[in-house]
This record gives sequence, C-alpha cells and structure tokens, in this order.
Amino acid sequence: MKFSTTFLPALTALAAIALAPSAFANAELAQKKNCMACHAVDKKIVGPAYKDVAAKYAKDKEAVAKLADKIVKGGSGVWGPVPMPANAQVSADEAKTLAAWVLAAK
Repeated sequence: MKFSTTFLPALTALAAIALAPSAFANAELAQKKNCMACHAVDKKIVGPAYKDVAAKYAKDKEAVAKLADKIVKGGSGVWGPVPMPANAQVSADEAKTLAAWVLAAK
C-alpha cells in the first residue's frame, strides 16, 4: 500500500489538471467563435471586457446558464444600447464552456 499513499496526491493533481479545461483552450474557442472581435479580457471593445462581466455576475449562481443563453441567442440593454448578436455557430455546450471561462476572468 505504500505505492498508493505515496503517489496518490500526485495522481490526484495530475487527474485534476488533465480533466480541467485550460484557460488557453477557452481563449482559443472564443477566438475561433469570433467572440474576440467584440470582446477582450481586460478592456471594452464593442462589448464589455470579460473581467467586467465576471465582476457583474460574480454572485449570480445562475450566471453560466444566463450567459450561455446570451451567447447563443444574443441580447441587449444590459451593457448599453449596442445589441450582442446571436452566435449560431456556438453549440449549447460550447456556450457553457465560454460562459464559465468569461466568469473566471480577472
């Protein structure tokens, strides 16, 4: 049993790293799905900075679902008069991944 107790913490950490979506992969997805044409992590372009979105929704337990819905269907009025168009090239699962990534922005 020495093997399992010695290597268990390392194996647990490795599994967590392997299973966690990487920030790079999500930034790559955002670029691929044209999100970065209007948004940036740290500054307003056409739409709000992702760090501002993360701050606004920090205490909202339903934020991932709300933002994923807006990513797919579009929206208006929350960040000013410029509407966010629907993004039909983003699947529901991709939208959830992107929303979680946006909410983790610092």
